[in-house]
Amino acid sequence: MPQTPVTRAASFADLDTRTFHDLLRLRIDVFVVEQECPYPELDGRDVEPGTRHLWLDDGGAPLAYLRILADPGGVARIGRVVVAPRARGGGHAGRLMAAALELVGDRPCVLEAQSHLVGLYARHGFAVAGPEYVEDGIPHTPMRREGIDQSR
Repeated sequence: MPQTPVTRAASFADLDTRTFHDLLRLRIDVFVVEQECPYPELDGRDVEPGTRHLWLDDGGAPLAYLRILADPGGVARIGRVVVAPRARGGGHAGRLMAAALELVGDRPCVLEAQSHLVGLYARHGFAVAGPEYVEDGIPHTPMRREGIDQSR
């Protein structure tokens, strides 16, 4: 019986070199190579103190990954959501999003969804927050999940 992948979360300072390498490799393999989008994957935000890296670990190999950035005004920004080709269709992106939103808590949260994935994010409480646009040849849609009012 296959084991369930373990959800991991870390700041940049807490990532070991091998893990960071493997996470970057997954991001580059999918976003730059598979999707044919040559762009500067290392944008400087991975190392910010407020950034959290989340991934599903399958015996030392990342199956899925995302990062949570701390944007101005207390807004969380989810990005770089990726699932390894061999693991697609297994519900890993949804599982990782649920874990990310637990970390985000009651803060508002935004993301730039590849448009064909709007439904996935809508299932996690996100709503379209602006017009569709094309980045690197791929349609994207801005989405937002409002903070949860804890006073009720």
